[in-house]
This record gives sequence, structure tokens and C-alpha cells, in this order.
Amino acid sequence: VQLVESGGGLVQAGGPLRVSCVGSEITLSSNTIGWYRQAPGKQREMVARINNRGDTEYLDSVKGRFTISRDNAKNMVSLQMSNLKPDDTAVYYCNAQELFNTYWGPGTQVTVSS
Repeated sequence: VQLVESGGGLVQAGGPLRVSCVGSEITLSSNTIGWYRQAPGKQREMVARINNRGDTEYLDSVKGRFTISRDNAKNMVSLQMSNLKPDDTAVYYCNAQELFNTYWGPGTQVTVSS
């Protein structure tokens, strides 16, 4: 199983950015897929996740700004981020939870400049 994130980069505060996660050897729509982030010196935290029914959950600080979505044809889960803030700067990781296994992607850096 592999998860590969893409779409990170440098963006100015207030701007948008989209990060995506593609899975191989795993059907993302059949599992709970989450986006997590870890800033330097901080613990990794859940930002958004979507389960196999399409139910979504968000970190309070990103509600109304971030949207998680699936493209089943591409076996992809994306996180659309808008009105980004410097505090959103972190490495963003894709996570897939199967019944007995958890998988992580290598992460993609998102940097928001003030």
C-alpha cells in the first residue's frame, strides 16, 4: 500500500491551496481517509477526515476554510484549503485507516507566508 501526497507549496496568507492524496493497492473510498498536519515542535493533529459513507470531520480551527473530498475514479482524496493563515504552516500527511492497518504518506510541506 502506498499513499502519495501532492500539491503542497508556498502561499501567501489569505490564499488557497489544494493538496491531494492518491492511493495504490488500497481503495480510498472504502476506508476512512484523513489529512493530518505537523508543525515544527508540535504534535501531529487531525485536520480533516472522510469515512466510507462520506461523513466528514474537521479540526475546529479549519472549519469553514478547508474542505475534504473524494474522487473515486482517481482513487484520490483532496483537501481544498482557503483563507490560509501562517498557523496552517506544517507538513500535511495523508492517512488511511483499514480495519487492522493504518497507512501514512510521506507528507507534503505547506508554508503560509504573512
